[in-house]
Amino acid sequence: MSESTERSKIKIEQAKDKVIGAIAETMDLYGVTPAAGNLYATMYFKDQMTLDEMREELEMSKPSMSTSVRRLQEIEMVKKTFTRGSRKHTYMAEKNFFRSFMAFYCQMWEREVKMNFEAVEEAQEDLIDVIKDSTSTPDVVAEAKKYYDQLEESKAYYHWLEDLVSSIRSGKIFEFLPKDKQD
Repeated sequence: MSESTERSKIKIEQAKDKVIGAIAETMDLYGVTPAAGNLYATMYFKDQMTLDEMREELEMSKPSMSTSVRRLQEIEMVKKTFTRGSRKHTYMAEKNFFRSFMAFYCQMWEREVKMNFEAVEEAQEDLIDVIKDSTSTPDVVAEAKKYYDQLEESKAYYHWLEDLVSSIRSGKIFEFLPKDKQD
C-alpha cells in the first residue's frame, strides 16, 4: 500500500472516530449507557456485525455486549438481521436518524402521556370526592377545586403531546419541518 493510500486510510479512520465519539457521547439522551452508545456509534459505520465481532472490536465483556445490544434493540436503534447460511445472529444499526428519533421519542412521549393522564384522572376523581363530600370545609373544597382546575389545564399539554406523536408517526410534521434542509 502506498504512503498516500495509508495516509488517506488513517484520515478516514480519524473522521469515523470523530463521529463515533460524538454519537457515543450524546447517546445518553436515549437513555443508554456510554458502552451502548459506543457500540451503536461503531455499528453505524458497519453493514452488520455479530456479537463476537462487536466484542472483539470494542473489547467488551459478553454480558455487557448482550445487555447493550438488547437495550439498543428495545429503543429500535439496532435490529437483528438474517444472514443466509450463518448460524450466528447479526445486528445492524439504524442509520436513519429520523427513524431513530421518531421511534425513541414517540415511545417515551406515549409513555409519559399514558402514565400522567392516568394519574391526573385518578387524582381528579379523588378531588371530586373531596369537593362533593358534605363534611369538607369551604377551605378544603376551594383547595380541591384549585388543584382539580390545575390538573384540568395540564391535560392540554398531554393532548398536544399526543398530537405531536401522531404528526411524527404519520410524517405530517415534515410538512412543517422538512427533513431536507442543507447546511
